[in-house]
Amino acid sequence: MKRYIGIDIGGTAIKYGVLSERGDFIRRGKRKTESYKGGPSVYAKIEEIVKELCTAEDISGICVSTAGIVDIEKGEITHAALLMPGYAGVQIKEGLEERFGLPCEVENDVNCAGLAEYISGAAKGRRITLMLTVGTGIGGSVVIDGEIFRGSGGSACEVGYMLMRGSDFQSLGAASVLTKKVAGWKKEPKELWNGYRVFEEARQGDLLCRRAIDEMTDVLGQGIANICYVLNPEIVVLGGGIMAQKDFLKGKIRHSVKKYLIPGIADRTEIEFAKHENDAGMLGALYHFQRCRDRRQKHDR
Repeated sequence: MKRYIGIDIGGTAIKYGVLSERGDFIRRGKRKTESYKGGPSVYAKIEEIVKELCTAEDISGICVSTAGIVDIEKGEITHAALLMPGYAGVQIKEGLEERFGLPCEVENDVNCAGLAEYISGAAKGRRITLMLTVGTGIGGSVVIDGEIFRGSGGSACEVGYMLMRGSDFQSLGAASVLTKKVAGWKKEPKELWNGYRVFEEARQGDLLCRRAIDEMTDVLGQGIANICYVLNPEIVVLGGGIMAQKDFLKGKIRHSVKKYLIPGIADRTEIEFAKHENDAGMLGALYHFQRCRDRRQKHDR
């Protein structure tokens, strides 16, 4: 059975592993992205990971899921957030194929997550799926009849930049906002706070932590509702950093979405959390790779 390298590049961590052609994980690993060092440094880490895994396994291809807007034909980053300076322009596909002599396909990380959830996850078989990842920022993707909707320039569903309340969706609703808010309200160094602590303190009754979470879920509900008014998806799947708190957040987010959606739409819109959790990026990258290979083979016949 063929084996593939899966790499999921985020602003905080690079997750990687070896997967079978059926999507079973054979090995896994994780490294800090250190995105502040810039795109060339991030790419160097990717090459190190591929070299390490190729030494240990017989590999048939490289499947990459990454933050940023991707030209999927070239496998090149065309736009990246300020969090990853110099990442735009990095040619991942060309570089890895030349270095290792293996086929490589590259896709946006949220598109990969949406594809994974459609094929074998929470949105399996749904006709229209909205996938949102909520972590350091907020990313989105739409899967319609099994195909990722990319828009005219490949940047459809960049919902994190959606304007809201005098700011934008991710500046108000991302999980990273919690720690900044709580630290500011308590007049404490932000280094003393992380998302885990905010939720633990909230569970123990801390009113400021609860307020910060309530404000975040209210923003998420309004943002999701706005997107649903345009797309009318059957299901909204939530992934990313908030997955760790899904039991705590699930009811709050559903309540908030219903607050902002008219009943006729709210009653027909499912809100679920991602089944594949942190594996969604790598698994979706494998599915994307397989689809690209199949299409190219059919084209060559």
